[in-house]
Amino acid sequence: MANIDRDIRTVTRMIHIYCRHKEGNAELCSRCTELLDYSVKRLSKCPFGADRTSCRKCRVHCYSPDMKARIKEVMRYAGPRMIIYHPVAAIRHLFSEITIINRGCRAGFRRH
Repeated sequence: MANIDRDIRTVTRMIHIYCRHKEGNAELCSRCTELLDYSVKRLSKCPFGADRTSCRKCRVHCYSPDMKARIKEVMRYAGPRMIIYHPVAAIRHLFSEITIINRGCRAGFRRH
């Protein structure tokens, strides 16, 4: 469950960066709040729990197409900026991505 909690904190930070810097809002707007609530709900109900991969590598696509496009846009904008605003979280996220990729290769899963 700790991985999911960390992922929730990461997506929260990314949405805040996007809303503040890309959209120019001091507080989360209604669209970003809706996306954050949706993302937290999806992460909390992940059927893989602690053994989950990153969402982009998952075979089960639980995001609706609209929300998937929105979170993708947020991550494309906020991902590179995480190293500036939340450097420890960014490095931790990159390390977990590398670990997931390596674990998948050892288990015989294909990388996409």
